[in-house]
Amino acid sequence: MKLFDVYPLFNIEIVKGKGCKVWDAEGNEYLDFYGGHAVISVGHSHPEYVAAITDQVNKLGFYSNSVQNSLQQKLADKLGQASGYDDYALFLVNTGAEANENALKLASFHNGKKRVISFRHSFHGRTSAAVRVTDNPKIIAPVNEGLPVTYVHFEDIEAVEAELQKGDVSSVIIECIQGVGGIKLASDSFLQQLRALCTRYEACLILDEIQSGYGRSGKFFAHQYAGIRPDIITVAKGIANGFPMSGVLISPMFKPSYGMLGTTFGGNHLACAAAISILDIMEKENLIENVCQVSDYLMTELHKLSGIKDIRGRGLMIGIEFKEPIKEIRSRLLFEQKVFTGVAGTHTIRLLPPLCLTLEEAANFMERLKKALK
Repeated sequence: MKLFDVYPLFNIEIVKGKGCKVWDAEGNEYLDFYGGHAVISVGHSHPEYVAAITDQVNKLGFYSNSVQNSLQQKLADKLGQASGYDDYALFLVNTGAEANENALKLASFHNGKKRVISFRHSFHGRTSAAVRVTDNPKIIAPVNEGLPVTYVHFEDIEAVEAELQKGDVSSVIIECIQGVGGIKLASDSFLQQLRALCTRYEACLILDEIQSGYGRSGKFFAHQYAGIRPDIITVAKGIANGFPMSGVLISPMFKPSYGMLGTTFGGNHLACAAAISILDIMEKENLIENVCQVSDYLMTELHKLSGIKDIRGRGLMIGIEFKEPIKEIRSRLLFEQKVFTGVAGTHTIRLLPPLCLTLEEAANFMERLKKALK
């Protein structure tokens, strides 16, 4: 059987990781400034994380959601305390797309409306509703087109209000830092106005924090810079450091009922053990404080480079937009300088390293980047 060929692959096989470094099958060491799409939060193969998973799988890896699982409540308690949302409820699933899918469903259950407002250059996942609210026609199949969606531009609050005034909008879904869209930031004032308008017109505000959450921005959630509280927050990526898991944080205004939502694998014992260890490590190692410190250094040093059109981001979610296409620069970084980075479009390199990145590793990255730019 062949693999279904939908990924353009580098001719590299990564077989080992430690902290912010990975090694390929040939023994080459790489500096990881991408973290597997911002998934690696506490570093590759963190010993406490490995121990937590090992201990749990030796006891029980999985049983169904038809029985009590105290690890789910333990995770909810820790996440509520860490994020400042201890009055919200938590629904656990497996992927970011699935989290957004359930968020959109909850909003529609709540207010009985159908249409969704999303934003240009957004990315929310590849499942049915999540891909429909993603601004990329190439990946929206005809079977996905039934959900009515209106895309508006970032910062265009007048366009948002014009759509909300029509009275049929169930929810507004937004990444306050667009990842795939190029590390584009929604301003604090725009998010504040968005919050007010959703309240006024009885639409649910969904914050997709799948890439920007879990401390990556320098706060637990990126929207907290704006001082707002959305109705629903979706998380994934860094929640379990590579173990498939995601969650939906749900305002008390939503009332659950048996059968409203469901999942087979979501919130399983092994995933919960992994996610609990991540929050413990983040607190013990002060990783959000580390993000702010290392980000300040990187932003300062990046602004000293020539040939850069723009540098955007918060925390360790950074976009470097070049004046010229970056294909060759990224290739030199990877194959000559042995640094993994991401891209957004044709001109922007994305930096999404683990939150445990040290100042020494950040300085080493800058040296390699300068060599790749020569």
